[in-house]
Amino acid sequence: MAGYRYGPYHEGPDPLAPPYDVRAALDAMGDSMLEGTNPGDALRDLLRRGLPGERRRRGLDDLLRQVRSRRQELRGRGRLDGTLEEARALLDRAIGQERAALFPDPGDDARLREAELDTLPNDTAQAVRRLASYEWRSPEARRTFEELKDLLRRDVLDAQFRGMKQALSDPDPAAMRRVKDMMAALNDMLEKDARGEHTQEDFEAFMREYGEFFPEDPRNLEELVDSLARRAAATERLLASLTPDQRAELAALMAQTLEDAGLAMEMQRLGSSLRQRRPDLDWSGSERMSGEDPMSVGDATTALEELADLAELEGALRQDYPGARLDDVDEEAVRRALGRQAVDDLAELRRIEAELERQGYLKRKGGSLELTPKAVRRLGETALRRVFAQLDTARRGDHDQSDAGQAGELTGGSRPWQHGDEQPIDVVRTVSNALRRGGSRAGGTGVRLTVDDFEVLETERRTAAAVCLLVDLSYSMALRGTWGSAKQTALALHTLVASKYPQDAIQVIGFSNYARVLPPTELAGLDWDMVQGTNLHHALLIAGRHLEKHPEHEPIVLIITDGEPTAHLLRDGRSSFDWPPSRETLELTLAEVDKMTRRRATLNIFMLADDERLVAFVQEVARRNGGRVFAPTPDRLGEFVVRDYLRVRRGGGG
Repeated sequence: MAGYRYGPYHEGPDPLAPPYDVRAALDAMGDSMLEGTNPGDALRDLLRRGLPGERRRRGLDDLLRQVRSRRQELRGRGRLDGTLEEARALLDRAIGQERAALFPDPGDDARLREAELDTLPNDTAQAVRRLASYEWRSPEARRTFEELKDLLRRDVLDAQFRGMKQALSDPDPAAMRRVKDMMAALNDMLEKDARGEHTQEDFEAFMREYGEFFPEDPRNLEELVDSLARRAAATERLLASLTPDQRAELAALMAQTLEDAGLAMEMQRLGSSLRQRRPDLDWSGSERMSGEDPMSVGDATTALEELADLAELEGALRQDYPGARLDDVDEEAVRRALGRQAVDDLAELRRIEAELERQGYLKRKGGSLELTPKAVRRLGETALRRVFAQLDTARRGDHDQSDAGQAGELTGGSRPWQHGDEQPIDVVRTVSNALRRGGSRAGGTGVRLTVDDFEVLETERRTAAAVCLLVDLSYSMALRGTWGSAKQTALALHTLVASKYPQDAIQVIGFSNYARVLPPTELAGLDWDMVQGTNLHHALLIAGRHLEKHPEHEPIVLIITDGEPTAHLLRDGRSSFDWPPSRETLELTLAEVDKMTRRRATLNIFMLADDERLVAFVQEVARRNGGRVFAPTPDRLGEFVVRDYLRVRRGGGG
């Protein structure tokens, strides 16, 4: 036989891996949507809160709190003038050591040197420039001044190149020559790229030669430019954050240091290139630090660079701008600021968003998110479970049975099975038919059944119903906090009818200034209408057409509202609004109520407010139609509506 070798699968996602489970995420979104939130806002809320349950992951709000805490910690780390303070201290020590060496000498040369020291400017940068050519009498003073120059050289270059302190820890002049060579090669590479001549091979050759200067280990020129530009911008913000005197002094020290090191021209070339490539960075802002410990220029630049990254990351995590997506959040910035765990949390949140679309729960249309029928079915089942949890067990009846379908009560008889029957099998009659046919197996070990042997138990056939649920969408529903309950009730009732009474024809009608039929996919993500008008007249017109399409069905009309009619349809199809309600609005609406009465359709109304005008109107409807009036609290609306539907379906009448 041919040999086989087994190894990891590298051609994409594991084809045998179980599908990613997003049901918990959809259920969490459903909690928001069943309270009246649209799918886009519900997804954003979920991503803000994080993933619940066993797959618990931190949300964007948790990451934001960590970012803000990190920013506060950085601001309290220290002062930005640490290098100036240390430079002044070293300068004062060198001058003191030189004066101590000159004092015992009675000669004129000593007095001339003291006079030169006396006339040094107060500005540290100018004093350093003057002392650059001074012939030190004291060896200790000379060493201190060299220490000052080494400090400035390391800190100034570290402000431009992260980690330069380590690279320049060796005082060998060859180290500075290597820095000069690196900067020249870097500038040449940037200019070559500006001409369109740069290649990845050029970058890799540069990194092989000078990689020790770039501990971030960039993978290409763009990553290197991004790192250098962010640091250069942070250096500019450092200078802007100092007092005017401190700024002038430190800028002069940095310029003097670069000039003494022979790097001034190359640094100017680099700074110009970086600004041209990244004009989007903040090159002129400032930052207030509240710590007490002095920080070096390099450390202060690192702190300000990190603060800028955190500010940018905070803006991305807030997701409060048009078209915001999790893909906008820079994963590398999250890693730098918050660590590996935060990256994993972000990846999980991204996966939730992607999987909800990939697995067919969400779809994008016109830039907005919509629920698919698959998602609506699950949310409807959730809403229905909540409603049934409120109903007494004794009231559930046959809605806990899996064989409800079109089957009713057993009659005691049976009949031959026909294709499509959902009634229970009559096991005794079926086996008896097989035995009479001679279907027993040899040796008496069993019975062979054929299709003709099967019989089913006869049941009473239920009457089909035409169900109309009229839901008020006016903005008063949102103001009173009842819209979420109405939406959940409508979704629950639709799911109940579709799953347990498929022979019934249900239509959900929403009404505000106009009325419209609400399909299930729109219903779950529906928001209330910020318009004036409660056009029950139009809603009853649409409901009437639905009942007329199903003349053999038992009519069931349920109305959820929190206000009396304030709008009606004109002959030209436009909506007319009046407050208080006009006589014409009331008359036209009651005329439709009378038509419903003639259709033998009982109107049961669920009031979500107790306004005097509303109470008077619904009492008149009940008087004309014979329907019932309910006044449930919002949290029990679903229980009332579903219970009423089940009562009518069981023959409880209006």
